[in-house]
Amino acid sequence: MSTENALFSAVDALLEQVVRDDLPPPAERKRLREAAGLSQAQIANALNARREAVGNWELGKTEPRPPKRAAYARLLEGLAERFPAPAAEASPAAPTVEEAYTEPAPVPPVPGPAPGPAQSPSAAAGPAPTPVEPSTPRRTAARKPTAKPAPAPAPASTDERFANGPLGVLDGDGSLYCVGGLILDSPAKTVPALVDWTLAEAQLGAPRLHPSGKDADPLIVLTAAAAERLGLPLELADRRGLRLPEDHKVVKQLARAKWQLTRRGFGPWARVYRPAEGGRRQCVQLAILPWGALDSRSWGSTDQLEPADIARVLGTYAARVITPRGSTAVCGLEAMTALRPPTRAVRDAEAGGWVSGPVPGSLAEAVDPAPVEAPDEHPVAAALYPRGHQRTPAEVLDEEAYEWIRDPQLLTDAECERGFAVGIDVNTAFLAAANRLVVGLSGPVHVKAPSFDKKTPGSWLVDLSGIELDPRLPSPFTPHGVRPEGPAWYATPTVAYAQELIDTYRLPVTLRPFEAWIRTETGPYLDPWYKRISEAYKAAMADLGVTSDLNGAEFLTAMERHKATDPALAAVLSAIKSTVKGGIGKLRERPQGAGYKFGERWPALERPTWRPDIRAAVISTARVNMHRKILKTALAAQQAPAPSGNLVLGPDALLPIALLSDCAVYLSDGPSPLDFLPHTADGKPAPGSFRLGVSPGMVKHEGTQELLWAVQMLDEGHNPARHIKGTDAALGGE
Repeated sequence: MSTENALFSAVDALLEQVVRDDLPPPAERKRLREAAGLSQAQIANALNARREAVGNWELGKTEPRPPKRAAYARLLEGLAERFPAPAAEASPAAPTVEEAYTEPAPVPPVPGPAPGPAQSPSAAAGPAPTPVEPSTPRRTAARKPTAKPAPAPAPASTDERFANGPLGVLDGDGSLYCVGGLILDSPAKTVPALVDWTLAEAQLGAPRLHPSGKDADPLIVLTAAAAERLGLPLELADRRGLRLPEDHKVVKQLARAKWQLTRRGFGPWARVYRPAEGGRRQCVQLAILPWGALDSRSWGSTDQLEPADIARVLGTYAARVITPRGSTAVCGLEAMTALRPPTRAVRDAEAGGWVSGPVPGSLAEAVDPAPVEAPDEHPVAAALYPRGHQRTPAEVLDEEAYEWIRDPQLLTDAECERGFAVGIDVNTAFLAAANRLVVGLSGPVHVKAPSFDKKTPGSWLVDLSGIELDPRLPSPFTPHGVRPEGPAWYATPTVAYAQELIDTYRLPVTLRPFEAWIRTETGPYLDPWYKRISEAYKAAMADLGVTSDLNGAEFLTAMERHKATDPALAAVLSAIKSTVKGGIGKLRERPQGAGYKFGERWPALERPTWRPDIRAAVISTARVNMHRKILKTALAAQQAPAPSGNLVLGPDALLPIALLSDCAVYLSDGPSPLDFLPHTADGKPAPGSFRLGVSPGMVKHEGTQELLWAVQMLDEGHNPARHIKGTDAALGGE
């Protein structure tokens, strides 16, 4: 009898394996559950399964396995008897990802780009997964509900190679959390196996942002538990080099498997690759969270979130900016190259084949800067000036952001009667400066006694000391705001603004450059970068409830609470802002490492995007943009007409007391920017003045303190703009 029972059991098990066709289509499974008023959680509890698994069954991503399959089929059969489909009703279409997850506490899908100008399919493609028949089981992850509905998901990639999005976050149990709540099961227990599996089965990556660019390599983010699972230490012993030693077992495993590491070795951002075969890249980017891959200054506490939320943050950033492949500074620079790659395939008319050629408007090759544009340690500067030589303004270009305070002796009686110091901050000032900025694409050409042309990018030796400003104003020509004392080197935007002041206010000054280093090939190289990141910035702000249709008071209210709306999306915003500043800074990356010797070349010099002249042009533009708005704000607020023949303003002019990069501090009768920013008679912001709003170049509230605090800061030689929103603030700002 026992033998007979065993045979029957074997037959039953066999039958369970072949009942696949007995299950109704995925859409019908969902219809039956909803018709019965059952939740996915109730079905999961009855079948001793995960709610996420039930969701995947209803999507058709995975199929239930024995013995749950037979029980699930029996449940659906019983529901079909009680709730038959209407005869006239056509079979419903397969549900979308977001339709299938109607239960409480879903993982919000990765938000897509805000509506904007039409993009190419490759540029608009986001990381949301397209349902495909998986080679490994996958399921979705649950997350605590957010305070507000999640933004719409990013459009799915049309490229099947990247069907599961750009990246995944690997946890210690082998679960790989992808965008949109998707989870893949990775069997890998070593780094080489993980790399192999990622390239063969994970379907991760992102389409190129330019037709001549490269597809983004898949990114695998390792949690602390995943690092331990793969044999990695939780802390790097090499705190200076931040990499594993060459004799570490993981490095040896990679070498045995014929995988290679970049020159940086196996550090927080490790790139594992093999030479391309047949034009196909074989590369995986790893980010190790316990080693500090996500700097808190850029990403906040993202590395402390649950894996699904980390995937959400990084996936949103990847969809809107670029798949992370290093610090946000690295990402900023890589986005420039991805949007304007240096080369493209061109037809060789003589040979009849394809060869590499430059992309119009791009930086095609590395070039050395002019000596005045080079930092002290660069070979072209080191050849002229010995180490330790303090170069004068006539020997070096010094285009940096503002750091200035007004002499407290120049505070007027009217200003001292105001009760508050209010800081305003320009939104992504460097990004706004990059908009439509024409920069040099070629190497520098030296010219003597040139005529100034504001359309020609370059560096100019000219004397601007003859332009006299109101002593309460900072000079627009120097980072410290002090009037120049003689000839000095300036980038084209600075000299162009000097000419603008001369022409507008009829100043008795004539510009006569002594010499210049100019670029003959020019173009708006940063325009695609500006457009992509500005859209990313505005989309992130919109996700947090700050939109362009708000009036001044509504905008200030929204800004007071935007960071608390969704901490994960606030981290995306922080990373986008860091991408801007870091990317511009990378254009003049300095040598790193204790082994560097003064006057030697360093690796960054060999890339086309090492361009200190472009960095100088951006910062110069941001600084003169700030000064232009300061002047327009002052003229709009004062009672007297605009000056002519000089730039001395009236005693009632509204002028800042401190500047720090993109922050300006004003004295005000009230604690809000609305209390001092000038408006027209119909209530609109005065033309050309600072304007509250979300777009790059507009301003937000930085913080407020009491007057006496600010005056004490000035008396002690400290900059109030540096501390206006700090913990020592008497009144809190944004």
